[in-house]
Amino acid sequence: MEDFKGLEELIIISGMSGAGKSVAMNSFEDLGYFCVDNLPPVLLPQLIDVISSVRPKIAVAIDTRTRDFIDSLFIVIDDLEQKNVHPHLLYLDTRDEVLVRRYKETRRSHPLAPEDAPLVGIGMERSLLEGFRDRAHTLYDTSDLKPQMLKDRILLQFNEERIPFTVNFMSFGFKHGVPLDIDLLFDVRFITNPFYIPELRPLTGQTEEVQNYVMSHPEARAFYKKLIDMLEFLLPQYKREGKTQVVVAFGCTGGKHRSITFAEKVSAHFAERYNVKTVHRDLAHATKEK
Repeated sequence: MEDFKGLEELIIISGMSGAGKSVAMNSFEDLGYFCVDNLPPVLLPQLIDVISSVRPKIAVAIDTRTRDFIDSLFIVIDDLEQKNVHPHLLYLDTRDEVLVRRYKETRRSHPLAPEDAPLVGIGMERSLLEGFRDRAHTLYDTSDLKPQMLKDRILLQFNEERIPFTVNFMSFGFKHGVPLDIDLLFDVRFITNPFYIPELRPLTGQTEEVQNYVMSHPEARAFYKKLIDMLEFLLPQYKREGKTQVVVAFGCTGGKHRSITFAEKVSAHFAERYNVKTVHRDLAHATKEK
């Protein structure tokens, strides 16, 4: 229990009752963390010792319902720090008037003052949590956040370095059906078709000959320039909003020449800045066709 060698990350979540701890725990569970709610702080080292070898990422919610919160939490945290375990403290806060409204809407009493008005319990809890709030590494004010917005913030902050933002560039042929799992679709059938050039017909858009022919047309070059400008703007926005991947699809008639050309060229343009994957969905079909 002294080394906790299997542990990669420990998140300790606390904050005001009604500020979104349940949403936060569900979010960390979606990220693959082993999650425990309302754990007494004194049991935290034992939990890490038992779980870390099989689940290296742990998220624990601790709140003022745990009566030894003040006396033991920071003693445990300081002891973990001495053992080279550095918990990330996440604090969820909400304005008093918003908390009061949430309690009234749900017709629940505050856990610290079940017989009193919600504001009495809110004041008691805010005082008890002051030390945790001061030491927190991350603070989210959820007063104006819907549950999905809070989840998106957590996924963005704690997911970004673990699952890289991936841009999937796909080519396909309309005659084989439009893919269902795409975010952006561009129809390149307006570009002159290499299929009608006998020496290019058996080749694919992966070859230099076909790419040179496709890009020799002014409309293809103009489209490529405008497309790059748009994706330069869009991709960072998708990443900022917490998406882990975007699928950009290019469609032509058979999925052999024009769509592959654009998927290859656009993919190459962004390859140095993003985790890029290129898929030619209908290439097998196209190469069998004469």
